[in-house]
Amino acid sequence: MSQDTPLFVISVAAELCGMHPQTLRQYDRIGLVSPTRTSGKSRRYTMQDVAHLREVARLSAEGVSLEGIRRVLELVDQNTALNARVRDLERELANQVMSQPGNRVFAAGEQGVIRLNPGQRPERSGSVVLWKRR
Repeated sequence: MSQDTPLFVISVAAELCGMHPQTLRQYDRIGLVSPTRTSGKSRRYTMQDVAHLREVARLSAEGVSLEGIRRVLELVDQNTALNARVRDLERELANQVMSQPGNRVFAAGEQGVIRLNPGQRPERSGSVVLWKRR
């Protein structure tokens, strides 16, 4: 099971969050937390939904409006997705660099920027090396 597995009916999710089930229905209507639905249209909450609901309760207790909370959660989700994308791109770049050694274009060191031939190493190990993708 993952955090995205719908497990909890609304009464259990409300109890886990310390909220009333009607509050969860309202949050669903305004889009703060959108649980999955069964074929019979009943709500099923995941562990991630419960964590979001707890965050909603915390922000609400600090005086943040529901619209502000919606925006905060949206930005947190967007940030998480972007971080995952950056990690994927870094991994892809590292794999490409490792599979094609010797593709240095230039290096920057105390002497300034110097051009390097494929396979040539800069004189100092502390130099900044930029790679050119093919």
